[in-house]
Amino acid sequence: MLRISKLTDYGTIVLACLATAPDRRLTATEVAERTRLGLPTVSKLLKSFHRAGLLTSTRGSRGGYQLARPAAAISAAAIIDAIEGPVAITECSGNHSACDLELSCSTGNAWQRINGAIRRSLDDISLAQLSGQEAVAVWRPALSAAVRIPATTRGPGRL
Repeated sequence: MLRISKLTDYGTIVLACLATAPDRRLTATEVAERTRLGLPTVSKLLKSFHRAGLLTSTRGSRGGYQLARPAAAISAAAIIDAIEGPVAITECSGNHSACDLELSCSTGNAWQRINGAIRRSLDDISLAQLSGQEAVAVWRPALSAAVRIPATTRGPGRL
């Protein structure tokens, strides 16, 4: 099953918390209190996001963390990359494939295309949208002619 990790889910909550106060630095303790997540988890996430360039940090009595850029400029893909690494649903769809079957595999191109579509979708959703600061466009897939079942093959009483 395709699913982000619990840590990435928590990371999104942490970033959403910081997005509510973009002009203010929050300490790890403040973020932990506001999100009701454990301080060790919050600290780990803040360090990962700082290393990935999504956050800035300042030391000292007025120190803390804040978003490195506006929430609208941070994609869901960047959040996942910071915690889990680049999205790769199969071995061959990652940047550094180590699949022994890649040269003879007939399914690799299709999986790479699927992976690209997932990546583009994650790039299209911002932290501002994830945190509810901006609306997310409703996506309704169109049923293409290639997918429709011809009336002659449906049979009586079937849709």
